[in-house]
Parts: sequence; C-alpha cells; structure tokens
Amino acid sequence: MEQISWKDFEKIDIRVGTILEVLDFPEAKNSSYKLKIDFGELGIKKSSAQITKLYKKEELVGKQIIAVVNFSPKQIANFISECLILGVVKDNDVVLLQPERKIENGLRIA
Repeated sequence: MEQISWKDFEKIDIRVGTILEVLDFPEAKNSSYKLKIDFGELGIKKSSAQITKLYKKEELVGKQIIAVVNFSPKQIANFISECLILGVVKDNDVVLLQPERKIENGLRIA
C-alpha cells in the first residue's frame, strides 16, 4: 500500500454530521439511500450511501456519522453527492463510522 505524508492527510476534511433525511434511491445501480446531513456551520450536504442491507431508513434519521466533506461533487444516476460517508466494509456490507458519544455537528476529525 502506498504511504502518504502528513501533508496529504491534512488535505482531507473529515467532519461529524447528523443525518436529517433518508430517501430511497431506486435509480442507483446498487441498492442505496439518498441522505441529507447537517454539518453545522458547513451547512447541509447530500450523499448517497450503499447501506440498505444493514440500516433501515427510520433508524438512520438522527444518527451521527463521519464523512469526508471536501471531495468534488459526484453525480450518481440523477443525484449529486456532496460528501462521502465513511464506514467499514465487511462481506460487501458497510458499517457506518460514528462518534462514540453525541457531539457538535461540523467538528473536524483529527
């Protein structure tokens, strides 16, 4: 695996946000949800996430997550994703990364 420098890592803006809304995303190639996430002073960002196997829509609303917020927007089917929610991949499923206690939206991961 290629190593990166500390300077490379500092370019990645990883923040805490709270999921506000979860919608089905039938147009996506792989089973996904459309999410709206509150990142505090950074505002609300949209994302698509392939987490339908392990998470129901209603259990995601209000859940805090960790996401990369400084990628260029990416078009997925008819939807523009503005951030990348982070998770652990196990057996083709994604387990979301989240803070171990509730904290202020928008705080940066260091």
